[in-house]
Amino acid sequence: MHPDVKKAMEPYFAEDFGNADSLHLFGQRASAAIDKAREGIAGELNADFDGIIFTGSATEANNHIIRGAVRSFLKPNTSNLKPKIVISAIEHESILETAEDLEKYGVTIVKIPVSKEGIIDTATLKKELDENTAIVSVIFASNVIGTIQPIKEIGEIIKNFRKETGSEYPLFHTDAVQAFQFMKLDMKELGVDALTLSGQKIYGPKGVGALAIRKNWISKVAPLITGGTQEFAQRAGTQNTPAIVGFGKAVEIVVSSREQEARRIEKLRDDLWSGIKKIVPGAELNGSKENRLPNNLHVSFPGSDNQELLIRFDQAGIAVSIGSACSVRSRQASRVVLELGLGEERATNSIRFTLGRNTTEEEAKETLGRLGKLI
Repeated sequence: MHPDVKKAMEPYFAEDFGNADSLHLFGQRASAAIDKAREGIAGELNADFDGIIFTGSATEANNHIIRGAVRSFLKPNTSNLKPKIVISAIEHESILETAEDLEKYGVTIVKIPVSKEGIIDTATLKKELDENTAIVSVIFASNVIGTIQPIKEIGEIIKNFRKETGSEYPLFHTDAVQAFQFMKLDMKELGVDALTLSGQKIYGPKGVGALAIRKNWISKVAPLITGGTQEFAQRAGTQNTPAIVGFGKAVEIVVSSREQEARRIEKLRDDLWSGIKKIVPGAELNGSKENRLPNNLHVSFPGSDNQELLIRFDQAGIAVSIGSACSVRSRQASRVVLELGLGEERATNSIRFTLGRNTTEEEAKETLGRLGKLI
């Protein structure tokens, strides 16, 4: 967490501990602090103030929009329309598993394939749109391989479909948790109806997320948590004022240095990749090299086992990840790499390096020095 975020949060643990929904002065101070954070996030996304819904996590926000869109689709329909969810094959588990859970109750799930570069097939997506489609959800940038999807193009496809059919559906959502740190996101320009963010991914506190919903959808999406009128009756429960304040501050900080940080981290990442290739010439990069987040390196080390590598790296003081993994026999294969069509062997020898605000050139060099002794 950024130290300025922690500083901004501190008063709301004790001095301004009022419930934001109370009418007394102490409550109004907390309410004003939440509104300031909401206003800042809405302004940055070119979204509606009353369309910013604070949640306990990005996972909750994703559940909220997927489940809420399906329920809202069913409510006004008296015909035999069967709701359908269209997602990419490389969604975060909070989208994938939520969709698969709804499948048990008769909802149709369509997973759009991606290329070997990790980019969604927009032609297939277009073909899958029909009168049953309640929601399309496509991750903005993969949390595993870092590839960036053509969200604006998808927005145009959905806009044209609505125009041709006269329907207000499908709702178009993107999980932008990984992208926000490095990219300017304008909901209106992108053509998205809903967008998910996370506090912890931008050096804010853990345990807070946000779901931005366009004004024309806010009253239609059924709430996930009921029992109060908080968050414009979209998310019942007393708000976590310190976390929301920290989230708002983290957004301010990220936006102020976004372009500069993206360039710095991208150079650091490219230098790290060049160093890895010198040490392990057979290493391969998973996902598009050009169309990916600046901080992501998802690398295949032929002949290695990713779980064994993870342990060896950890013992050497280097934190890496297998990424989103599913069990394949006795080894761990990256589900996302499997979806790229690169084969099981490559999916079981791949690990992810993630760089960030605190990563220095010296640390990258030290990593390469230690890596050379491990592989």
